Amino acid sequence: MNGKERFIAAAFGREVDEVPVWMMRQAGRTLPEYRALKDKYTFWELCHSPELAAEVTLQPVRRFPLDGAVIFSDILVIPVAMGIEVDFTPAPVMGRTIDNAADVEGLLVVDPERDLGFVGSAIRNVVGELGDQCAVLGFSGAPYTLACYMVDGMGAKGFVKTRAMMHQEPELFGALLDRLTDAVGDYLEMQIDAGVSAFQIFDTWAGDLYPSIFRAVVQPRVTRLFERLQRRGVPGIYYINNVSHLLEDAAACGSQVMGIDWRLPLARVREVLPHRPVQGNLDPLALFAPPEYIREQVFEMLDATGGRGHIANLGHGLTPTTPISGIEAFVGAVKEWRAGP
Repeated sequence: MNGKERFIAAAFGREVDEVPVWMMRQAGRTLPEYRALKDKYTFWELCHSPELAAEVTLQPVRRFPLDGAVIFSDILVIPVAMGIEVDFTPAPVMGRTIDNAADVEGLLVVDPERDLGFVGSAIRNVVGELGDQCAVLGFSGAPYTLACYMVDGMGAKGFVKTRAMMHQEPELFGALLDRLTDAVGDYLEMQIDAGVSAFQIFDTWAGDLYPSIFRAVVQPRVTRLFERLQRRGVPGIYYINNVSHLLEDAAACGSQVMGIDWRLPLARVREVLPHRPVQGNLDPLALFAPPEYIREQVFEMLDATGGRGHIANLGHGLTPTTPISGIEAFVGAVKEWRAGP
């Protein structure tokens, strides 16, 4: 099987010749060739140039035998397209925040081709370069996670302002989420049209929520997204950091694949969701360990699922200082592993 075939087969729970592998945040951050580009260009310049974004996307695929190439971009391109400036210092800081109904009404309606077409062009460049060598992966932030940045104005522990608005002014917060749900759906449809093999919706901060709040606020919007997008026949992955207490509710949103963070054993996931393909979930900081330790951890992870319906990944993104040797050991161990008799 080629990488694209392998990835898609695993996403649908079919037999594969080996477990497919990619890493969240593999495009950029860790590689010296990426840092060389960052010395010449700002982060937004890299994102907005289809040629440069494609180059960053391809860099890890050239180094490692990966089955997925995730497009280089950022989840905050949607708030920017809606009229909110974002700066990186290096953490994201929004130029203004959403505080009231007028702020929500004042958000621009996103036209993906007009406002985010640079992402579609980068996808087409990567697809043209890779062919079927590996799956090309698109992504977006989920409505709730995007709202966290737009209301709090930056990455913030607990996103207190966002959660307070959610409880105090549910209609206002719901209106913001609905606007974002439409924008995310349009954006991912554009990515599918451009040729992605699969897509991931990142709901990084939904793990802060109590289950009944998740069911009332987040689940209906994410379910609507997957119902809309899966008509296109492209597998979707739903990732929540710290998903343990939300696993069944998150699975009910309808993604083809459940992304699992490192806190939750995959054997437990298979007990709860025996037939759902999974993605994950090695602790990213395990890649700082010696290769033999990484190999043991990878084999334990893959033994938990028997490799069936499993896309190997980390339980969160690569950190900027991850050693190249750790990445090599991780990918190599996945390629080496074989299911027992």
